[in-house]
Order: sequence, then structure tokens, then C-alpha cells
Amino acid sequence: MSAIDLSLVRSRIARVTPRPSGEPRAAVAAVLRQREQPEILFIQRAEHPGDPWSGHLAFPGGRHDATDPNLRFTAERETREELGLDLTAYGEPLGQLDDVPTHTTGLVVRPFVYAVDTLPELQPNYEVADVFWVDLPSLLSGARDTEYPLVWKGQAMRFPGYAVGERVVWGLTYRMLQILFEALRG
Repeated sequence: MSAIDLSLVRSRIARVTPRPSGEPRAAVAAVLRQREQPEILFIQRAEHPGDPWSGHLAFPGGRHDATDPNLRFTAERETREELGLDLTAYGEPLGQLDDVPTHTTGLVVRPFVYAVDTLPELQPNYEVADVFWVDLPSLLSGARDTEYPLVWKGQAMRFPGYAVGERVVWGLTYRMLQILFEALRG
């Protein structure tokens, strides 16, 4: 793939025809910015008992509320609540990706892609333990490919992921990144 920048991302995402998968009840925002290379925003979810994604690396977002007019609004509301980032003021909506069903809860999540040029200082709320940016080309190139070990239902398993320092992006967010990268590769 040729050099990647936000103009390439814009053109490739604009061509995506998202495939629905069940009834989405949650939405996330994949937020990109251009520095030397394009970067993508991740949060580390705070540890909370009963949260199936507690401590995981993720995109900002969450469950659709009955008062939300649509899922894009859900992604924007959740990003504003979790990070203090108003995507309606600072973000450029680029499009949406395929819906992604979760394997454990049956929840279907719709990812929306945004670009930001400038943004306010991020102010994570109690749901977020950390916020950081990762350069997109290193994820796309395979340079960060790794595995995430997990014991699930008493069985040791290994899931594909991306190494981000000492942490690993895996599971639902990894699958969303795969869909994004499929779109970027054309």
C-alpha cells in the first residue's frame, strides 16, 4: 500500500458501503488525526466489576440510549461524555464501517470514523483510565502484530492483536481495525 495520510483515508472511507449485522445497540468513534503520520485514538477502559470490557483498549463509545436519535449521535455523545471531545465541533465525520457483533454479549456495535484537525485538551471521565494515540501505518503494516493470551471457560486461548507498549488491542476493537484496514487497502 502506498503512503497513507488522511486524504487517502477520506477517499477510501467515502467508498465504503457498510454491511449491517443484526440490530446495532451501541456505537463507537474511531478518531483519526494527521501528524507526521495519521494517528488513531484509543482509550483504556477503567476497571469496573461486571463490565465485560473492563480494562480493555477500545474506541470511545457505548450503548445507544433511547433518547439518542441515531447511532452516530450515540458515538458522538459517548465520546463527549468519556473524553470531553465534541465531535460535532472538532470532528469531521468520514463515514461508518460494518457493524460488528460481539461474541460474548450479543451486542452489535456500529463504528463511525472521524478526522480531527485541532482538538481541545481531552478530559477523560471515570470510565476511562488512559487515552493515547497510535500511528496508523504501524498498525496497518503488521509491525505491531501480536497475540493476546486469555483463559476463557477454562481453556487457554490466544487471540490476534496489536502491541501498544505493554498493552494489547484485541477482541472487538481489533476486529473493527481489521474492517477499517480492509477499507483502506481498497
